[in-house]
Amino acid sequence: MNRGLICEACILEPRSCEESSQAVILSHVEDHTPTPLYLNGDPLTIAEVDEVAQHGRSVQLAAESRGHIMAARAVVEDVAARPDPVYGINTGFGSLSRHRISTEEVAEIQLNILRSHAAGVGDPLPREVVRGMMLLLAASLTRGHSGVRIEVIEGLLALLNHDVVPVVPSRGSVGASGDLAPLSHLSLVLVGEGQARLGNDQTVMPGGAALT
Repeated sequence: MNRGLICEACILEPRSCEESSQAVILSHVEDHTPTPLYLNGDPLTIAEVDEVAQHGRSVQLAAESRGHIMAARAVVEDVAARPDPVYGINTGFGSLSRHRISTEEVAEIQLNILRSHAAGVGDPLPREVVRGMMLLLAASLTRGHSGVRIEVIEGLLALLNHDVVPVVPSRGSVGASGDLAPLSHLSLVLVGEGQARLGNDQTVMPGGAALT
């Protein structure tokens, strides 16, 4: 028997009725929790980018993508171990493109290229723009054509899922590829450098602090 908003069970067993109501509410919330977006190398829709960039939908790497990402990485590691210079892997850049970098210096030059190209200026890009950048970069790398370590992609997704937002200046780039400077600012946070913010908080902190 209903009495307005109070049912008979609420009168006879108030605790039981309260627990049942909470269970119904929780199940309703769970039913409407967005499922993660799984990156498998397929193109993303505008709606998917919007859900992640603006509304915080979580992102995961699809299991079927791991094989070809790791296979491409193995090719890069094989090339890096050879004595022949291969541009972008074990050489310098620009006028030093034919200069073979020693195996011991390969990791250092990869970090230095990020530092040297993080030269943007101007106000930071909005949170949703940077989140969109991270999603699109991760989706592109997931195709398995770049030879990156799988940890790089997982790191990008961790930034997204914890709403760590690298500070990316809105102006400045380098060369014909228009995203070199912005992506350098973004990538520095992955290695504990650069600057970042947390969610909508405008407080800027060192990239390393944002990762802790």
